[in-house]
Amino acid sequence: MDEAPLQAYVHKLQETLSTLDMGPVARFVDLLMETYEAQGSIYIFGNGGSGATASHACGDFVKGISYGLKKKFRMLCLNDNLPTLSAVANDISYDDIFVEPLSNFLGKNDLVIGLSGSGNSTNVVKALAYAKERGARTVALCGYTGGKIKNIATLCVHVPVKDMEITEDAHMIVLHAVKQTLMEKLGAHSTMGAQYDVRVRGEL
Repeated sequence: MDEAPLQAYVHKLQETLSTLDMGPVARFVDLLMETYEAQGSIYIFGNGGSGATASHACGDFVKGISYGLKKKFRMLCLNDNLPTLSAVANDISYDDIFVEPLSNFLGKNDLVIGLSGSGNSTNVVKALAYAKERGARTVALCGYTGGKIKNIATLCVHVPVKDMEITEDAHMIVLHAVKQTLMEKLGAHSTMGAQYDVRVRGEL
């Protein structure tokens, strides 16, 4: 098989990451720390690949960053609750699958994170706009030209590329960079769990 298309993809990802503005990413870390210190909750969500990224990030915060800490991150991924999601989509509208559960929980010290590659997913737009109206701080992760959420959110982490897969890759890399930065800020974990140590470090 010709490796050129594979190399071209990797090159495009590297090129995109090299142009990424790290200022908003650093501010993202600050917002997460401020929410953590205020004992607020963090809500994250997206559709499709962005939903998978949101779910992955939630796991990283609830276990990865929080493990071993006395005070934990309080994060919930709204696209993980399939009964709620499908009930809202079926009985109300798919456009409301995030704003409806958000209206049950959102508090003044909370942070709302919406992921949309295009920046124009209606359900993400509605949820971020609702959170803004309620006075909560919001973060948008988007690609392409940024779409509607770029101008709604308190903070926008924009991946400036017209490619959905590259955008989704970059969002995951940003979230992993944020994870490791927060772990450093909160103190190095001596262990991530006994079974983790056995698998990854080879410790018995």
